[in-house]
Amino acid sequence: MAEALADAAEGAVIARGGLLERRKWWLLALVMAAGILNLVDRQVISVLKPLIEADLHWTDVDYGRLASLFQLSAAIAFLGAGWAVDRLGAKWAGPAGVFAWSLAAMAHGWAVTLGQFSAVRIALGATEAMGTPTGVKTLGGIFSARTRSLAFGFSNGVSSIGAIVTPLFLPLMGLALGWRGVFFFVGVLGFVWVAVWIVVSRGVSFADTEPAASRLPRLSGLKTLLGDRRTWGIAGAKVLSDQIWWLLLFWAPDFFHRVYGVGVAQLGPPLAVAYTGSALGSVIAGWAGTRLLARGYSLNTVRKSVMLVSALLVTTLPLALVTHNLWAAAGLLAVTMAGHQGFSVSIFSIIADITPRSRVGTVTSFGAFCGNLAGMGIVYLAGQILTAGLGYMPLLAIAAVSYLLGLVWLHLWVPRLTPVAEPVAV
Repeated sequence: MAEALADAAEGAVIARGGLLERRKWWLLALVMAAGILNLVDRQVISVLKPLIEADLHWTDVDYGRLASLFQLSAAIAFLGAGWAVDRLGAKWAGPAGVFAWSLAAMAHGWAVTLGQFSAVRIALGATEAMGTPTGVKTLGGIFSARTRSLAFGFSNGVSSIGAIVTPLFLPLMGLALGWRGVFFFVGVLGFVWVAVWIVVSRGVSFADTEPAASRLPRLSGLKTLLGDRRTWGIAGAKVLSDQIWWLLLFWAPDFFHRVYGVGVAQLGPPLAVAYTGSALGSVIAGWAGTRLLARGYSLNTVRKSVMLVSALLVTTLPLALVTHNLWAAAGLLAVTMAGHQGFSVSIFSIIADITPRSRVGTVTSFGAFCGNLAGMGIVYLAGQILTAGLGYMPLLAIAAVSYLLGLVWLHLWVPRLTPVAEPVAV
């Protein structure tokens, strides 16, 4: 009888594994779609900034404060988001996060005063904190170390489509529907995603949460997290890279508008060029990492080499201010965003490579917490610098060296990246 029960249990596990194997590409597609929604929801405000500020009479300082509030709320939420994701598991953390941030995005459409807009930006930042740790945990769990960077590359690359599509279509939608209507529309898309995820993941067991008996008490878990050099290496690299991503996400439309006189209706093409670099950088970095690992190079060599090349690409960014040509500037932003995404894909892969599976969400969130604090600071600083009439050069100069410093920081804290033992991948 006992043997029969054991055989039945083993058969059930095999069946669940086969179901996950058959559906993992659908799940990857949904993770990518969630990344697109996450990026679109937060980017609406920057693309439609001229329309919103004309209606609500914002200043550059007001906008900088709103951007920093978003970053602060996301940063604080990240302190608990990773823990929640590790406990809920990828199956339920994803739909919970998308539903919550879609509701917050829709709420922007009812905001009238600056205070109300501040409140909904805080809500959006807090709920979108679920996105990154859920994505990393899901892809890290269903793809092996050898193919993981390719999965992250495709995920980041396709998610960047949101950054390409947003400036192409949202200005036209904003002129046709009004900026409030755009926020309602993107919120509804999130609710549709939740319904599709529930259908596709039905019957799939991700097996990515720890048994309750094996979980460390919260304080012990925090001590383990903060006492690990790997945590601080990842966190520092996130600080020095994420701050530039947030700077470009919130201020790139204004850069083209302020420096090159591009109007709202014409913002789409140059921003699409810039974010196309983001997509290409993700895919190429992921492909390169997978190919180099397949050829027998060590994990440490592969990840850090991709990061070095990515960091060097970003050093060209200050030229965007002196080229005096819109499309050359857009191309330089594309190169920078390609560098960022190559760096980012490597960091996400490193988290899944060297972190125990039960702490992947927590480490991801802590790194994102630190990165968001840095992002909050630089987007606020940008508003102050521009209001003071100093222009974009100080900000672009910071960006040019930030990724190289991030790689140095990671190497000092984690001189050799060593993969942790992992369960058999599907």
